[in-house]
Amino acid sequence: MTAPVFLDVDGTSIAVRRAAGAEPGIVWLGGYKSDMLGTKAEKLAEWASRQGRAFLRHDYSGHGESGGAFADGTVSNWLSQSLAVFRHFTHGRQILVGSSMGAWIALRMVQELHTPGENRIAGLVLLAPAPDFTAELVEPALTKAQKRDLAKKGFFEEPSDYSAEPYIYTRALIEDGRNNRVLTGPIDTHCPVHILQGLADADVPPSHALKLVGLLPADDVTLSLIPDGDHRLSRPQDLDMLVRAVDAIVRQAG
Repeated sequence: MTAPVFLDVDGTSIAVRRAAGAEPGIVWLGGYKSDMLGTKAEKLAEWASRQGRAFLRHDYSGHGESGGAFADGTVSNWLSQSLAVFRHFTHGRQILVGSSMGAWIALRMVQELHTPGENRIAGLVLLAPAPDFTAELVEPALTKAQKRDLAKKGFFEEPSDYSAEPYIYTRALIEDGRNNRVLTGPIDTHCPVHILQGLADADVPPSHALKLVGLLPADDVTLSLIPDGDHRLSRPQDLDMLVRAVDAIVRQAG
């Protein structure tokens, strides 16, 4: 495993791994509390290496090998770090591959990066996409105790199925999430989109992916539903499907 390089973003050291190669390059955007050495990112890195294709990934602040405290993170922070890494380390056209919260970051990046005369995003692959999860999934389900903790302590904790550490949701994360919502109207991605969604996802319901599809330009969207797929989509058959989806978008981008 090669050591990461670090990019200073607003005083925080962001860990980055980059492999040079052909365009369009692949940019991996991980989920909430995930790091860039997870199963899906590693699988894509191996595939990109075999293809001689550029591959870029990083850890958000408070995640993995990056600096900063997890509890200080917001979607705006993690978006600005992702944009800084993208602008610093990529050139030419890129395909954004976003998992869970990373799909939200990817959709916001498209909005921030699309300027007249410059369209560097060649495609999107979104796995178990969780755009607007703070407003759409967390806030409506808050218990009285969680609301009380948010008001008094500024955060609440929830046990995680994926780690011994609990998930921490802060008031800042939830308030900032409202300012980054994308499911408020039509989303113009200006590129093809492939969404992979497990029907056995206990964290982000399939209806959430369907809501997203309903807001995307229909002629360019593929939705693949995986009957027994969970939120992680990390089984061998899920990983194969991910690689096929990315490969198809690469071919489409031509």
